[in-house]
Amino acid sequence: MSDVAVLGAGPAGLACGYHLLKRGHRVTLFEADDRPGGMSAHFDFEGLDIERFYHFVCKPDQPMFDLLEELGILEELHWRSASMGYFTGGRLHDWGNPIALLRFPHLSLISKLRYAIHIFSSIKRTRWQGLDNQNAIDWVKKWVGEEVYDVVWRPLFDLKFFEYADNLSAAWIWTRIKRLGLSRKNLFEEQLGYVRGGSQTLIRRLVDEIERLGGTIRLSSRVREVELGAQGVEAVRTETSREPFAFAASTIPIPYVPRIVPGLPAELRERYARLDNIGAVCVLIKLSRSLSKYFWLNTTDPKMEIPGVIEYSNLLPLPDHVVYIPYYLPQGHPKFQQSDEAFVEESLDCLFRINPELTRDDVRATRVSRLRYAQPICPPGFQAMLPPMETGIRGLYIADTSYYYPEDRSISESVRLGRRMADAINSKASPTRTA
Repeated sequence: MSDVAVLGAGPAGLACGYHLLKRGHRVTLFEADDRPGGMSAHFDFEGLDIERFYHFVCKPDQPMFDLLEELGILEELHWRSASMGYFTGGRLHDWGNPIALLRFPHLSLISKLRYAIHIFSSIKRTRWQGLDNQNAIDWVKKWVGEEVYDVVWRPLFDLKFFEYADNLSAAWIWTRIKRLGLSRKNLFEEQLGYVRGGSQTLIRRLVDEIERLGGTIRLSSRVREVELGAQGVEAVRTETSREPFAFAASTIPIPYVPRIVPGLPAELRERYARLDNIGAVCVLIKLSRSLSKYFWLNTTDPKMEIPGVIEYSNLLPLPDHVVYIPYYLPQGHPKFQQSDEAFVEESLDCLFRINPELTRDDVRATRVSRLRYAQPICPPGFQAMLPPMETGIRGLYIADTSYYYPEDRSISESVRLGRRMADAINSKASPTRTA
């Protein structure tokens, strides 16, 4: 009998399986996709091996550094200066350093000072608990005032969170500011990291180690049910098999869990139902020339319904110019049902507006990736809303990206959660073999 079933072979599931196998447990991972990696999975983009959704590394990402070192691939991590820009009022502006802020024409001097003080104080802050119950918009406005909020923050809140924008935790927004703020070489230079070969380098290494340690990864194996009995977890059923397990660790999006675990108590089911999540549509475009000099370009233009553009090739050395255009949309939003072609056309219109010298002749390839549940929504008091990862049902452990709170989604937080889940299971399970 296998000991542990891990649902999901994204970074969290792979890290969970890897750490359990090291401790002597038998592990089977079930992945609905045809490849491991989750949001970090790569695909062939017209001859370019690249991620479906963009990722980057920041200097506070210690859990990722520890895992890379443990796997013997820390030397594949590289750092590079990454500039940030702002497109507003039909023009590109530098952003992300004191000189750029002083030159930015759409804020008064006092507003610029308030903005700078807020960023500085957020970076220096060390504890998030005092922000957990605060509303993010109220917190931001208190520091920066109405002008900065209307010019800088409001478009980003509205285009990323829609009807949820007025009910977000200040702690959750603060950690986003702090993570990027700490990833700097100095006051004038931001540095971000990348793994040579992309996230697939880490995913492949984890898969190799899992298989070397005797673990099994079953791709294209969607779990239909985690069966519970009087004593807890009994079995995992897919479309083609039913296998007994003593433990099940779910890392898939929580909105799927109540259907997959029909035996959940009503109270736990209700708590999961309170956790909101929105979807993502990510348009990937390969160009024959660069869009701009910026890696991260914030956009606040009334004619562009996107929060920003990520020119990935300005961070990773790639043979082509590659940009990601992310759309975060509630599942019920009419736009979420648009065709891939409609998203591509809208994205190209945005790129041509940002850089009028680009033409359709510069477009070499396009790709659209979608996730129904991509971004957890964390309102004030979110920490208390989260059910325990150890569910109280013998052998059943459940967590997803919501459990990164107050941190935002990143591969580093994924592998941290995976290890945490493995530690929790290991404390209750007896190894079946010597690792």
